[in-house]
Amino acid sequence: MYHTGLCREMIDHARIAVVPGDPGRVEGLARFFDTEARFLTSHRDYTSWLAHVNGMPVLVMSTGMGGPCVTFAVEELARLGVETFIRVGTTGSIQEHIHLGDVIINKASVRMDGASKNYAPVEYPGIADLETTMELKQAAADLEIPCHMGISVSTDSFWPGQERYDSFGGYVLRRLQGEHGGISVIWDVPITKWKTPPCLRSHPYWA
Repeated sequence: MYHTGLCREMIDHARIAVVPGDPGRVEGLARFFDTEARFLTSHRDYTSWLAHVNGMPVLVMSTGMGGPCVTFAVEELARLGVETFIRVGTTGSIQEHIHLGDVIINKASVRMDGASKNYAPVEYPGIADLETTMELKQAAADLEIPCHMGISVSTDSFWPGQERYDSFGGYVLRRLQGEHGGISVIWDVPITKWKTPPCLRSHPYWA
């Protein structure tokens, strides 16, 4: 494959891929699964190691940052026969009872990104495979690792996309601000009973 630099034989016909974003995390993850894991290749954002768990090949490969880079990885690995993708990495939370270091298992994602819209309309839900999700939850329980399950939000940008600041304020007309989506149309219609602007704010991170 052009971007990942992999072929079926290199990944030992693996059907499962563990995909962090950061190339620097790949080796540690692979060696966690298998102390004899071996390096395969590194090309652009995609660094790959092959591990074996109970005799089963497991590919560990970075995807780089952002949805577009992920699509390159998933497309090419799927063509090599990979069927299950487990994305691992960091996330944030807007819930006070979730703390730094807690384990989170996402069961779905609100699709505020752009890349996934090339594969399905925005109305199509981004839901994780139920069997894989429940197996992850059971594994956490077996290892006595507390975890939280919920719905994440996927955005294309780190700063404004996760509302760390308002990149629109003062520059773009309210009716063109994507944050308001369809409600902007309603707000442009004079409805006198509204004394303050209606606002549906899509919060980032894990909800």
